[in-house]
Amino acid sequence: MEPKIVAYLKRIIKTLIIGLVWMAINVRFGIMSNYAFVEYKISTGNIIYYIWFLISLSFLGYYMYKIWKDPLNFDEDND
Repeated sequence: MEPKIVAYLKRIIKTLIIGLVWMAINVRFGIMSNYAFVEYKISTGNIIYYIWFLISLSFLGYYMYKIWKDPLNFDEDND
């Protein structure tokens, strides 16, 4: 297989895996541990969860940007 296609597929797989792991972590601690929902009043767990959510979302966005910032030039022939 072409090296550029392999590099492109690796980027896609990294993006999917990191995104799914990030979502699984946030679902586990947010929804299943009931920290994402404010029931009667805001608790310390809610505040910690949402701070974690925003910080990890910013790092996830930065990492995705870092993965995809360099374009793959499929037009160039390096034969």
